[in-house]
Amino acid sequence: MTSHTPRLVIIGGGNMGTAIVSGLVANGWEASSITVVELDADKRSSLETTFRVRTSATVVAGEGALIAVKPGDAAAVCASAAALGIPRVLSIAAGISVATLQDAAGTTTAAVRAMPNTPALVGEGVSAICGSAQCTEADLAWAESLLSAVGIVVRVDESHMDAVTAVAGSGPGYLFLIAESLLDAALAEGLPGDIADALVRQLFKGAGALLAESTESPATLRERVTSPNGTTAAGLGVLEAAGIRETMHNVVKAAAARSVEMGK
Repeated sequence: MTSHTPRLVIIGGGNMGTAIVSGLVANGWEASSITVVELDADKRSSLETTFRVRTSATVVAGEGALIAVKPGDAAAVCASAAALGIPRVLSIAAGISVATLQDAAGTTTAAVRAMPNTPALVGEGVSAICGSAQCTEADLAWAESLLSAVGIVVRVDESHMDAVTAVAGSGPGYLFLIAESLLDAALAEGLPGDIADALVRQLFKGAGALLAESTESPATLRERVTSPNGTTAAGLGVLEAAGIRETMHNVVKAAAARSVEMGK
C-alpha cells in the first residue's frame, strides 16, 4: 500500500457494497478516494475496471468505513477497522445491534447501524440508520451522505430497526414473490410468456411510481382503481377472503422476530 489515505473504505465488494460504490461515483465522489476491501480477486479487478476505485485484499485505514459483510462477520470487521484508527464505521449488516458494533469498535470509533434494501442497486433504495450514544450529529450526517447516494435515508430509534428490517429490508422479497405469482397466473390464463413478463414488470414499475409520487394513501389509490362489482373488486375479494391483511401482518412479524434472533 502507498501512503494514500482513502476518504472511504468499503469493506465487502458484494452486491450492496458495489451498489453504494456505483451511487457514490455517480454522485460526484472521486473514485480514487474510495478503497474497496474484497477477498475475491476477480471482484477486485471488476471494481477497478468498472469504477476506477482502489481495492485491497485486506482492511486499510481511512477517514471512514462502510461495512458490507455478512452479519456474523460485522463485529470482527468493525473491530479491525477501529484497530486501524478509522474514526467512524457504518454497518449495513442485518440484525446486528449498534451496541454490539460499538462494543467491537471501542471508545475511539463511532458506530452507526443501517438497514438498506436491494432497490439501492438501481438507486431507488430506502435506508434506515441509528447511531450509538457515542455518535455525533456529524457521524449521522456522514452515514446519510453515503446511503443517500442510492436512495432515501431515514433516522429511527434502534427499537424500530427490527420492524424496519421486516418491512423495508425484506419487503422487496415479498413484492418479488407477488410478481412471480402474478406471472404464473398470467401464464395459466394463456398469455404468452414475453407479454406476461412485460405486463408484470411494468405493472410494478408504474404502480410503484404512482404510489411514490402521489400524496394519497395506498387505501385511497386502491379505492380509485376499484369500481363497484368490477374486475378489480372481484380479484380483491379473493385476497380479502384469503386473509391478505392478517397474512402480511404475520409475514412482517416473522421477519422482525428473525431480525431480533440474528442480533443475539
